[in-house]
Parts: sequence; C-alpha cells; structure tokens
Amino acid sequence: MKKTRAFLKWAGGKYGLIEDIQQQLPEGDLLIEPFVGAASVFLNTNYSRYLLTDINPDLINLYQILQRRPQQFICDAKHYFNQECNQSDYYYELRQRFNATSDEYQRSLMFLYLNRHGYNGLCRYNRSGGFNVPFGSYKRPYFPEAELEFFAVKAKQAEFRCCSYVDTFAQVKAGDIVYCDPPYAPLSPTASFTNYASKGFNLADQQRLGALALDAQQRGASVLISNHDLPLTRDIYQTSELSQLKVRRTISRKGQQRLKVAELLAYYQAHSLSN
Repeated sequence: MKKTRAFLKWAGGKYGLIEDIQQQLPEGDLLIEPFVGAASVFLNTNYSRYLLTDINPDLINLYQILQRRPQQFICDAKHYFNQECNQSDYYYELRQRFNATSDEYQRSLMFLYLNRHGYNGLCRYNRSGGFNVPFGSYKRPYFPEAELEFFAVKAKQAEFRCCSYVDTFAQVKAGDIVYCDPPYAPLSPTASFTNYASKGFNLADQQRLGALALDAQQRGASVLISNHDLPLTRDIYQTSELSQLKVRRTISRKGQQRLKVAELLAYYQAHSLSN
C-alpha cells in the first residue's frame, strides 16, 4: 500500500512510523484520534469511520473547512504560494493579520500558509494565544494540492472536533479503536515543548492519559499510544503490551548534539465484556 503524506508540515508527524503503527492497530469500525495533528495515521488506515480531535482550534477549523468546501479552499489557498508571498515582510504581516482576525475561513487559509512558510513546520503560540513561529526562508514552499485533494475525499468518513483528550476519551465505547500521539514526554527538564495550542501537556497529563487508556481497555476498547521510550513512559504504560519501534528518530538539541531516541508503542488490547 502506497503511503500518503499529510498536507501539513508537522513536528513529530507519524509518516515515518506508519508501518509500525499499522501493524499494531486492530481491525474495527471506528478509529478515534484524540491528538490528530497532521493526521498521517488517518490518511494511512482504512476504517469505516473516524472521530478526529485536537485541542488546537486552528487545526480543526482548517480540517472542517477543507471537508465542507474543498474546491474553494484549494483554489483560494493556492494564491498564497508564489514568490511575492514568500517574503519575510509579507509573512510577518500575514501572521499579524492571522492573530488579529476571528474570520474562520481566512484563518484556515492563513494557517496553511503559515504552516508551509514558517520555520520547520512548527505550530507554536505565545501565552496570549498568538501564533509566533518565525519565517522559514524556504526557496520555494510546496503547495500540497494533491495531498489536500486526497484529504478532502477521505474526510467524508470523518468527524472533526476541537476538544481535549479527556473529553474525547469520554466518547469511547466498547469496540472502538483509539490511537494516541500525545506531546511526547520530555527527554530532559529543558526539552519540554508545551506551548502547542498555548496549553501545556505536563507529567500529570501523561499519567492521566495512561489511566484513561486503561479505563477504555476495561470498557472494551483497544488503545494504542506512541511516546518516547523512557523509564517514565514504561512505568506509566506498565499494564500495556509494550514494543520498541524499529525506527529511531533523531532529536536535535543545542549545537551539534544529536540523540538517537527510541520510540515506544503501548497497546491496551480490549478486554472482552462477555465474561
């Protein structure tokens, strides 16, 4: 099966780990993703229905608009991908406009522009909720037209909601499949990346996610979680079936320091409710 790329650039995206995740996900009717991000798992699986949620309202707004008005969105978004728009001054002016407007359609267009033209595909907000990723200075940012079209077609099978992982788990029923790609546990106290959607994901959240997965398992759902392979995560997911991914992701830190970090998949196989 040919892999499909997401139309967004996304830190920690799962495109490179799709095969490992596909092998672990069981068959079922509904796949639920409480941290949908760039949606690589959605794009590369074949469930009948999807419930895709995220705490970032700009991300979910973009997905909902692409789902409802794909041709108009793709046509309008294309106007932002030319050399005139690929300038530092233009980028910062548009970023300012993005932060000032509440027009959902304009925000969706500008969010895609900022994602493809901003530094390293980061999605980062300040404490006031303002998008603050700097200009990326790319020679010719790619307009992902084919990827947008593929997403729009597949989105007919999906429902997108902006809500927390806790609220999403409250919707999980027996027989559902849940895949979780949370903000990863930090490798060191200084490595924590917590300003995605201007809300942090701390140690208590990591532990709560593990508890919610166990609860969902006991209610008859299957849950798969990916994270860094650390003593902390192995402790949190100790009741699950753990497997280390073959693929190792390189995490860059200061200067020339680079760490090879293994990733972990924690699988909570559904408990039978017939007993």
